[in-house]
Amino acid sequence: MSVDLLAHTRWLTHLTSPIVVGIAGGSGSGKTSVARALLGSLGEQADLVQHDWYYHDLTHLSRDARDAYNYDHPGALETALMVQHLDRLRSGETVSRPGYDFSCQARTVDAAQILPRPVLVVEGIMVLQDAALRARMDLKVFVDTAEPDRLSRRIHRDTRERGTTETQTRRMFSEHVKPMHDEHVEPSRTHADLVIPNGYNPATVAILIAALKALAAPQPR
Repeated sequence: MSVDLLAHTRWLTHLTSPIVVGIAGGSGSGKTSVARALLGSLGEQADLVQHDWYYHDLTHLSRDARDAYNYDHPGALETALMVQHLDRLRSGETVSRPGYDFSCQARTVDAAQILPRPVLVVEGIMVLQDAALRARMDLKVFVDTAEPDRLSRRIHRDTRERGTTETQTRRMFSEHVKPMHDEHVEPSRTHADLVIPNGYNPATVAILIAALKALAAPQPR
């Protein structure tokens, strides 16, 4: 586990309510598994804000143009809307979030509600890349995983969930995912307070869960 102790101290002494935890990492790094572990353990104390829900709708483009679109560029995401929603959640409001159907590259409106829980888990490859999102986070986590492992996981996910072939996924990885990872995602790890090495690490995640449970617990009056 790699921890910036000074940043960790700043986190403990400058908490907001709710506590906002950002989890970033490359595509296929295991960041979603970390987020799910936090949500599963924290239960009703936490809710998720996922960057993937905020991709721009592409139904105005031809199918060929949609297939060639670079989803791994920061401009593919409507991050400003996500920031607005996060501000509303931090103010105690419930938010109706969008969703995204990757099989047809279309956004769904008001897909579900996000509740203003004591802990908000903000997850996505670019969430530490964006300064406005970072400014709203109390703890910034980066999940670091070797490129061959990330590619293998991406192939497994996309062929099962997004209807692409292995050849298509490998081409997308080499043309879009890797260049954008090198340019935008990897440099964002410098903003992290906590780096989790080698993907999902149960021991490190357990420490993080224990700390969040203690901090999110109702304080005695």
